[in-house]
Amino acid sequence: MVKTLRIGTRGSKLALWQAEYTKARLKEIGIPSELIIIKTQGDKIQHLSFDKLEGKWFFTKEIEDALLAGTIDMAVHSMKDMPTQSPDGLTLSAVSYREDPSDWLFIRKEVVVQGQLLKLPQGAVVGTSSARRKAQMMDLRNDIVIQDIRGNVPTRLNKLAEGEFDAILLAAAGVTRLALPLDAFEVLRFSPKEFVPAPAQGVLCWQTKSADIETRKILRAIHDPDILNVIRVERKVLSLLEGGCQMPLGVYCERDTNGHYQVWAAKADQWNAPVKRVHISSSTHFELAEQVVEALQIK
Repeated sequence: MVKTLRIGTRGSKLALWQAEYTKARLKEIGIPSELIIIKTQGDKIQHLSFDKLEGKWFFTKEIEDALLAGTIDMAVHSMKDMPTQSPDGLTLSAVSYREDPSDWLFIRKEVVVQGQLLKLPQGAVVGTSSARRKAQMMDLRNDIVIQDIRGNVPTRLNKLAEGEFDAILLAAAGVTRLALPLDAFEVLRFSPKEFVPAPAQGVLCWQTKSADIETRKILRAIHDPDILNVIRVERKVLSLLEGGCQMPLGVYCERDTNGHYQVWAAKADQWNAPVKRVHISSSTHFELAEQVVEALQIK
């Protein structure tokens, strides 16, 4: 009898989409599974901005604890939320396809100003809790007012619709996966080469115990090795800079039609500091991350 895999997940709509996607992929290869919903620190504490929460990885720790305790067999995460080093006893066993890695700017139609950069009025209030997004937005329009925003994707869009903000920033991947109606908003779709996303944005990852060879072998059947090659570069830049998920750092890597690796990176010392940008092309990913870090540090 085939073992039923227990999938650990957060309970937000997007996390549940990711878990159901995982369940469907496993079903395709004949593996039954069930969902185990786990609340993380990031879910429980909604009144503080991300930089006020304890620790770097507040959407993953409780799920990783459940893996180590053996109450779940595997976990599904947004790869961009994951530390570059797994806790002892755990490993990232596989990654998914990559959804659109871009950030999108959602603007209330009532405040749109045609002809203005980003179509925002002077002093527009823009909601985001990401230091990376704050830095790049301020780099484009230093007159805007940045305010923290918490909640899942639908909650944030509701806050925008109700007038709490003039605009908000969200990852295209989450909005796309949830197939949310966007007719109420003006949507600016940034290029990831210009408004640089978080390392591994748009990719899911599957985490297991290091010693659980059986589950790790199963997950290899739904693994995307080509995506792994590019996000390894992105995440290595993050690791070399010793950054967490609140470092104002964007890194995006892709392979062009000639098979060359192209990397765009944007980094600030803090969210309200100038942004340094680099673009590097290489025929190989060998030491590519190191080149990106060196360029960011000397520019």
